[in-house]
Amino acid sequence: MRLVEVGTLATPALHQSSSEQAHFFDYRSAANPQQSGLINPVPYRSFSPDFFDQSGCDVLPLDLSEKLGCSGPATGPSLCANFIRLDRGEQRTSAVATSQLFFITNGEGETQACGRTFQWSKGDMLVLPAGGDAIHSSIEKAGLYWVHDAPLLRYLGVEPAQARFEPSFYSHRDSKRHLDAIANSPNGARANRVSVLLGNSNFPQTRTITHTLWAMLGILPAGQIQRPHRHQSIALDFAVECQPGCYTMIGTKLDANGMIINGHREDWAPGAAFVTPPGYWHSHHNESGADAYVLPIQDAGLHTYLRTLDIAFSGGN
Repeated sequence: MRLVEVGTLATPALHQSSSEQAHFFDYRSAANPQQSGLINPVPYRSFSPDFFDQSGCDVLPLDLSEKLGCSGPATGPSLCANFIRLDRGEQRTSAVATSQLFFITNGEGETQACGRTFQWSKGDMLVLPAGGDAIHSSIEKAGLYWVHDAPLLRYLGVEPAQARFEPSFYSHRDSKRHLDAIANSPNGARANRVSVLLGNSNFPQTRTITHTLWAMLGILPAGQIQRPHRHQSIALDFAVECQPGCYTMIGTKLDANGMIINGHREDWAPGAAFVTPPGYWHSHHNESGADAYVLPIQDAGLHTYLRTLDIAFSGGN
């Protein structure tokens, strides 16, 4: 029997060039884009409440998009804060966002949104889901602080497909009642921070006000220092009520006593807002003779779900 050697047909190798937008980087130079200057850090910035004293109905985006190197308006990579002024009239608001939070800074009025009408006064909070276009109106002068997550959706190139929660209203009376209960409890009297977190029953895991937003109403008692802490979420802080002598120190390093070294001082003013960059240590100081109140709004709902919040307190407090 003869063995017949059978030849094989040669198959030409396929060589396709990489796409024009395909890039290749040395890990050492590209792994930390912020450290190498490729991406801009979140800047310190404060926003004066003078806008609320002017005439006419208007919206002022607190826009840092040029500093951030992103499309605007944006106050941080994932959030946009705004001042809304009502001057005996009405103002429409709209955002391609999954979550919108309105805090009433002053006055009384109403908001029509999602087929409902909400009556509000100073200190109340209204949270709207996707599709929450709104009409705000007042008989007298009023102001609102508005934060939403449209910058995050713009970056992802998406639009919300569904509302993740129902419109939610938080009465200032209920917020104050819960805050007072915490402050007057045995543990509250010893706590470095006395604050009430605003939550939503749809998000039991994160205990946040929406799936992306986190909000807290905190009291800073007269003569007290709230020692430094940090987290990876940005904080868009609003000074609800304060006297001269209230301020926040922000920095990257702590001394041996757990206090901030060579920090940036941000003085509070009623109705003002300021940015605390993610990852920075910050402490709150009240050297006035009256209690102060602050409302930080963060993208910590998202960070908590992603397990990246990484909150830490100096000295273990």
